[in-house]
Order: sequence, then structure tokens, then C-alpha cells
Amino acid sequence: MYVFISILILIASILLILIVLIQNSKGGGLAAGFSSSNQIMGVRKTTDFLEKATWTLAGTVIVLCIVITAFIPRHEQANQSEIRQQVQDAVAIDPSTIAPDFGTAQPSEAPASTEEAPAATETPAEAN
Repeated sequence: MYVFISILILIASILLILIVLIQNSKGGGLAAGFSSSNQIMGVRKTTDFLEKATWTLAGTVIVLCIVITAFIPRHEQANQSEIRQQVQDAVAIDPSTIAPDFGTAQPSEAPASTEEAPAATETPAEAN
């Protein structure tokens, strides 16, 4: 049903484009060819027809666009977005494998003796 309504919207849109291109904003266009008043369908009737066709096709496109929202194919939860899937995969992975260490991490063990511990240095403010 979704594809059928999509095709109807496409056809109505193409017809709307053609109807609008036929019209001339200054009253010419297709109606300019019917300059004789003896025609069966005169200038005024041609303009009325084109205007009614424009409004009808525009309304049809709008209504079909609203109707098609009811027929949008919905997938099950198994088909999640790729970003959501990547986030879930990243949470499941060990944190140490996500980012490399590059030697900036603090050592987890404290120094065993006081000799290895650095001595407290005086700051210039404390020396005075």
C-alpha cells in the first residue's frame, strides 16, 4: 500500500508541475492560444480549469502525504539504528580495550619504601 500511495503522489506531483508550467502569471500561457471569443472553451474557462486543476492536485498531494504516514513500514526492534547498536557494543566491551593507555595512566601500586618516594620540595613562598 505504501508503494501504491507513493506512486500516486509522484504522478500527482508531476501533473501539478506540468499544470503550473502551462500557466502564465500574466494571464497568458495556454489561455493565450484561445484568443478568439468564438471558441467552445474560451480564455476565461481555460484559466478557471487550470486554476481548479492546480488546487485539486495540490490538495491531492497534501492529503496523500498525510495518508501515507499511516502506511510507513515499521520494522521490529531488532533493526535498530547503527549508532544505537555501536553504543550498546561499546558498553559491552572491556573499557581497557576502548582507549589505549599511551603511558599516561597512573601506576596502580604505591612505592614500597620511603626512599623511592620523592622528597617534598620547598616552594619559593615557604623559603621566605
